[in-house]
Amino acid sequence: MIGYVTLGTNDLPRAAAFYDAIAEHFDVGRMMEFETFIAWGEMGGAPGIAATLPFDGKEATTGNGTMVALQVDGPEAVQAVYDTAIANGAADEGAPGPRGDDGFYAGYFRDPDGNKLNVFCMTPV
Repeated sequence: MIGYVTLGTNDLPRAAAFYDAIAEHFDVGRMMEFETFIAWGEMGGAPGIAATLPFDGKEATTGNGTMVALQVDGPEAVQAVYDTAIANGAADEGAPGPRGDDGFYAGYFRDPDGNKLNVFCMTPV
């Protein structure tokens, strides 16, 4: 049902560099690009992610309690995406590791605009 998730930015070139680096881990590139909006993913594939300057021209702000979760195949991929995010200006919100006892393994970070994301996988219990 979800085609893509959009996150606001106040600096589209900075967001583009950040998400270009993250997208490489998912073997996707830019699927849509306009003057104020870029989306990463694959048309007809899994849901993608986008960065946009707000349509109303006001400052982009982060949503309290809002988070985008990016699914990968295993703990090594969680670590790789997390490391890439941090290397490209993300702030740590929780280093990769198991969460709970149900096989959920995740790392949390905020992009350079403050939007919260996690990268996760499910591991055998």
